[in-house]
Amino acid sequence: MSAHDAVPVSLAEIARIAGVGRAAVSNWRRRHDSFPTRIGGTDVSPQFSLAEVERWLRNNGKLRDIGGRELLWPRFEALGSRNESGLAIAEAARLMRSPEERTAHPDLSPQAKALADRAARVGREEGPRETFEFLLQRWLETHVRQLSTTPPQLAALMARVALAVRLGPARGRLTLLDPASGTGHLAAAALQEYDGPGLEVLACERDPALAALAAGRLSFLAEEHDVRPRIATADTLRDDPFPGAKADIALCNPPFNERDWGYEELATDQRWTHGLPPRTEPELAWVQHLLTHLEPGGAAVVVLPPAVASRKAGRRIRGSLLRTGTLRAVVSLPPGSAQPHSVSLQLWILRAAPESPATAPPSQHVLLVDATRFARPGTREPSPDWGSLGSFVLTSMAALDQVDQDPPEGAVRVPLLDLLDDEVDVTPGRYTAVANEPSHEELARKWNKFDSLLTDLADHSRHLSRLAFETGTPQTTTTVGDLVKAGALTLRAGQQPATTGDGGTVPLLTIADLLHDGTPSGVVPTGSAPTVAEEGDVLVAGVARAFKAWVHEGPPMALGPQLYLLRVDAEKLEAHFLAGCLYAPTNGRQAGTHASSSSRIDIRRLQVLQLPLDKQTTYAETFRRLRAFEELLTTADGSGKGLVSDMSDRLAAGGLTV
Repeated sequence: MSAHDAVPVSLAEIARIAGVGRAAVSNWRRRHDSFPTRIGGTDVSPQFSLAEVERWLRNNGKLRDIGGRELLWPRFEALGSRNESGLAIAEAARLMRSPEERTAHPDLSPQAKALADRAARVGREEGPRETFEFLLQRWLETHVRQLSTTPPQLAALMARVALAVRLGPARGRLTLLDPASGTGHLAAAALQEYDGPGLEVLACERDPALAALAAGRLSFLAEEHDVRPRIATADTLRDDPFPGAKADIALCNPPFNERDWGYEELATDQRWTHGLPPRTEPELAWVQHLLTHLEPGGAAVVVLPPAVASRKAGRRIRGSLLRTGTLRAVVSLPPGSAQPHSVSLQLWILRAAPESPATAPPSQHVLLVDATRFARPGTREPSPDWGSLGSFVLTSMAALDQVDQDPPEGAVRVPLLDLLDDEVDVTPGRYTAVANEPSHEELARKWNKFDSLLTDLADHSRHLSRLAFETGTPQTTTTVGDLVKAGALTLRAGQQPATTGDGGTVPLLTIADLLHDGTPSGVVPTGSAPTVAEEGDVLVAGVARAFKAWVHEGPPMALGPQLYLLRVDAEKLEAHFLAGCLYAPTNGRQAGTHASSSSRIDIRRLQVLQLPLDKQTTYAETFRRLRAFEELLTTADGSGKGLVSDMSDRLAAGGLTV
């Protein structure tokens, strides 16, 4: 194979394939004359032939614990086209399930067909579903800017809400409709949440690659669940592939702000029972499409941009949805719940009228839920606290039909008469703000907590300010790399775990979590996580924008890419001492690969003081106090800003007494 035909891989991809850090690959390149020569790229970002790299790794014993999946992905990426690589992955899934069936997608090139065959062989050796999910996840990560997917946590919450809100039992199998399915996130979540006798999935997607991938995903799930998936490739609004079909629940995350949705040709469509959606309101077309497919008492949950709740053009349809009792609740989500992440999206909960009015008498109220406060505090990028958010929303939904049950704070029943004005604005924040004003007792508790924080801060400040340091005496240091060679610690790099595995689950920590508040945002099967931190391990974030080192305290936790685990020999190193030395800002800057915030940290180059174990203990206690001081500062900052906000609301409402 010529260099022109070779599949190119970068140093970062080689590191991922071999399951090591990028610094290790750079070290191999320097130390081994036999390492493959560069075939492209630049001196800073060189590219190498995947075939030559694979051969070198095997010959040098670097692939003993690595399966064939990592070697597959660069070949899919080399196809170039997003659509062809997606269709090739879907074709591989089909071949894994039905190797005797040879009717490949007509848009696949010979190269893509051959790659799908190769992936199917790997899948049959290493697990078909695991291999497909791995390739699908890498494809989604690569094309994240071109795709809008529903995060698994939001998809699960939507499924739970729909199942909780629908009325009456399913007629045999429960039927789910998703008319804008993407790669099947919502349907997959519903399969996990529904524990009934059987499920029929009606899904539609106009993008052929996404539809094929959704079919692949659901076909694997069908092998584990009693489910019958039907996936159609069509433009749902213009050409409904399931005319007349009825669903018990419907889940949808439709495309936003599309002007060319079919306004002219669909002007007389019978679905618009609540009014013709204006050209600028395609989201209200999706809402009415869902309603036409609901069984009596069936529920739909749809993700919508916040403007749909208040835009003047849609007030007539909103009014009809309210008067007929179809729009049952609106939930304002925290920013970061789904793309676009900077916007506080909404969930609209809709329900078709039941066959018998006695089942659920027409309501004169709508439940409006403001869940925006469940964003993670002190974060630089928006991200919800999914556990608290889900609990709050489901608790609110429990009060939907129970008029004698008060909804939780932040949720309010609003009479229809208050909503059916000239604006018909159903934005939750307009009606929950007053209810969220803190009481006198709540403010007093918050001030007492803030005073306690200030007392603890002052105690740490007095202790730390009294520390004295020698000057002019050079201190001997060593590096993490040298400590690894000396056997004082072991170093392991975090990796992207597979999506399936045996046993229970373990929390997954990623760089994105560290950029928020450091709380793991997801879980993965225990058997799928290559790198799991135990209590007492030192963890290091290997990128400049999130550089951090700390001692893990708590249950086992899986580490994602660019996170590193250092396990110390307790007879040679004290963990808190090591973490404190590594966390020094100058240490991270000196070990960085370049000056930008996205630069990587070469973990092996980080400096550590050379001290006997007894002196390490003294340093460790001081490092612990310094970290506690840092955490108190962060907490006090958030509490102080919250008090300013609460006090401003109370003052603006009047009633001040001196």
